[in-house]
Amino acid sequence: QVQLVESGGGSVQAGGSLRLSCAASGRTLSMYILAWFRQVPGQEREIIAARGWEPQVTYVAESMKNRVTISRDNSKNTVDLQVYNLKPEDTATYYCAAKPRGASNYDHWGQGTQVTVSS
Repeated sequence: QVQLVESGGGSVQAGGSLRLSCAASGRTLSMYILAWFRQVPGQEREIIAARGWEPQVTYVAESMKNRVTISRDNSKNTVDLQVYNLKPEDTATYYCAAKPRGASNYDHWGQGTQVTVSS
C-alpha cells in the first residue's frame, strides 16, 4: 500500500502561483509513478502531470504545459506541483495519486487539497 498526503492548497488571486506538495509513504516507491490530478465538481478528474522515479519519466498534460512544473524528491518521497499564472478555472480539488509502473490505472489516492482562484 502507498499512502499519500497532499498539502499546499488554499486561496490565491488570479495571476499568482501555488506549490502543492504530496508526501508518499509505504511500499517501494521507486516502482511507482506519482501524479497530480484535479477535479471540478460535476466534471471528470483530469491528470495534470506525472513523474516516475527517474526524471526522464515525466508527463505533463498539453493544456498545462506552459503553466506547471512537476518535481519529485526521491530522498524525501515527495512530489510537488508548481502552478503558475493561476486562473479562476483552475479552481478545483487537487489530488495526488500513485500507480505501479506499467499499470493502466492509478489505484492510490490522497484525500485532496482545495485550490480556489479568485479574479
